Amino acid sequence: MGFMKRFRRQKSPKHKEAARLRDDVYQPAPYTGPDCTRRLDDKILRRIFEEVCPHTADETYDGSEDSGNDGCMSCDMRDLAHCALVKREWYGVAAGLLYKSIRIDAVHYCELEEIFQGERRRKSRGGEDIDAPALRLQQLCRTVRENHYIAARIHFLKIPYMTRESCKADLARTVSVCPNLEFVDLPDGFFNGDPSCHTLRQELQARCPHIRKMKYIEGGEQSLESLMQGYWQELRIVELIKLRIEPGVLRRVFGMLPWLAEVTFSDLPWMNDSVFHSAPGIPDFPALDTITLKKIKNVTVEGLEHCLSNAICRDALTKLTIKDCQGLPVQSLHVILGMATSLLTLEYIATVSTSLPIDPLPPLRSRTLRVLNYEIISNAPNQLYPPGASYYAYLTSSLMSGSLPNLHQLYVRDPDFPESLTLAPPVRPFADSSPQPRGFNQKLEVFSKGLDELEWVFTSVIPADAYGRRGSMSGGRPLSSYSAHKGLGPQWGGDSRKSVVVPNGFGGFLAVPADDGRPRSAGHLSPQHSGGSGNGVRASWMSHGGREKRGSRADLWR
Repeated sequence: MGFMKRFRRQKSPKHKEAARLRDDVYQPAPYTGPDCTRRLDDKILRRIFEEVCPHTADETYDGSEDSGNDGCMSCDMRDLAHCALVKREWYGVAAGLLYKSIRIDAVHYCELEEIFQGERRRKSRGGEDIDAPALRLQQLCRTVRENHYIAARIHFLKIPYMTRESCKADLARTVSVCPNLEFVDLPDGFFNGDPSCHTLRQELQARCPHIRKMKYIEGGEQSLESLMQGYWQELRIVELIKLRIEPGVLRRVFGMLPWLAEVTFSDLPWMNDSVFHSAPGIPDFPALDTITLKKIKNVTVEGLEHCLSNAICRDALTKLTIKDCQGLPVQSLHVILGMATSLLTLEYIATVSTSLPIDPLPPLRSRTLRVLNYEIISNAPNQLYPPGASYYAYLTSSLMSGSLPNLHQLYVRDPDFPESLTLAPPVRPFADSSPQPRGFNQKLEVFSKGLDELEWVFTSVIPADAYGRRGSMSGGRPLSSYSAHKGLGPQWGGDSRKSVVVPNGFGGFLAVPADDGRPRSAGHLSPQHSGGSGNGVRASWMSHGGREKRGSRADLWR
């Protein structure tokens, strides 16, 4: 038998590509000099490890679907785990990052996913695919239940949608040993009072007192009222969607949350101005950093005025979002901006069917506003004079009057709005000494798109100077550039385009057409007009500026 073994040929690996990725590893020459890594303190090591695995630095309260990073997160996590095993001095820093913000992905975002998927099919019984995210959650559950020191490190746990919907028991066992958990992706039934999530809710209320974000949907009224028993007093973000609850009960719940900073009110027919009013025996409306109103019909500008009349609420409010609220038309925005003296961001989204009245309106005036999202959608866009045109004309007049001196970013749902700034009436070049606005006099980043476009088109508008005169030519002429990456539609003539806008010397702007009568495209710009890049194409606001997706040679959770 020993002689016959010589004639047996060696079996080739079943998967040559997987074997090549595992074995074809570059082996650098051994370094024999001094160990320079001993000079790195924990702060520098932490910064290096954050570059190795970027998603470990994600401390946002966004769900798994909304918090994305470039590259393959599973492979990055495996690389960080290897860093923890290199030196004993590195273990504490790397392990602290490895388990602080955990993200379980459904797939590998690299070429290894196809390889591992084939291996899982061969290992599974009956040819069915193995649920890899569910297995990773089970392994994480086993790890944290066996090592409570690791469990205490977890602050953020982000899980794919299908995994948290199908693995409620494993999720409950995991969170039950994580006392410092601040955010976790939960199934939809958790927010509307589904009995299948009762055990998960009990574990989260009893074991995780530091939860910072929670959502309540129709059917979750009892869960919201349970906050008056002292659960989750460190909540910062609360979303209320289609709930049916008394305003007094809601105010008492808010009174139990001293850290509350952001509240979203969405589709609440019972909500009116009385929510903001003071009443004996009921806590006052809390001072919030962010207020979001979506499809709230009965809240008017008088209610917001009553809320902002409180100096504490007025000084705290920095972001206000109003979406499809009939009681808060565009005509009331100047009143809100006049009251909200600390507002930094205003998002106003509305669908209109009629134009603004011809009566003159006071301009939008704010000395603190820095970001304005002004999305007006016309019900009848195919009309000769769409109703949304009057709303954007009102915005243009407000900008040209100099009433928003600190505004730096503007988002509009009108692809022609940046050009409308060039057609706005200029201010007088020789104004008298009486105080009057000198027109648009600050740099403004304009993001615009139409209804059929997916990405924002970036425009940077730079005026001549504060007096409406052209600047000197020594420093180069001021210009404005459009930049887009893709998905702009056929009206842009290609995947990307840049056009140049220069001041006309009288406080307005002048478009510089190309040879064919259209603004210059990115391919026709000189390097100095394209920000110094040789190809003349600049990345858009929606393009990824981080690391490219890269491959890896192992699967940490297999």
